[in-house]
Amino acid sequence: MKQLFGFLLFVLTIYVIYFDLTVGTLPSSRTQQAVALVETSTLPTNTVIPSFDATVQPGETVISIVEQHLNKSLPLSITDLIEDFRKLNPNQTPETIQIGSTYHFPDYSK
Repeated sequence: MKQLFGFLLFVLTIYVIYFDLTVGTLPSSRTQQAVALVETSTLPTNTVIPSFDATVQPGETVISIVEQHLNKSLPLSITDLIEDFRKLNPNQTPETIQIGSTYHFPDYSK
């Protein structure tokens, strides 16, 4: 009985290792990109996003600038904020904003 249990445990361990190496246990970036593409394609392209201009100071991020403008925490998800920032600033990502540069930030005060 012990040998049968040991053999089944060995087979299960080999299967788990094989599954982890071939499929993986973490979601792949391709899956996340596909979901993001589906979400963005369902949004109307003619919506106007209210915005304000701000100059980036040392230590500030897109989130901190918008929260400072609102005087409260974000009323939506960070991914929505990033998407709106990219719509307002084409060819610019929130990760690459420069100190001293002025950008358009989404205004969620309404």
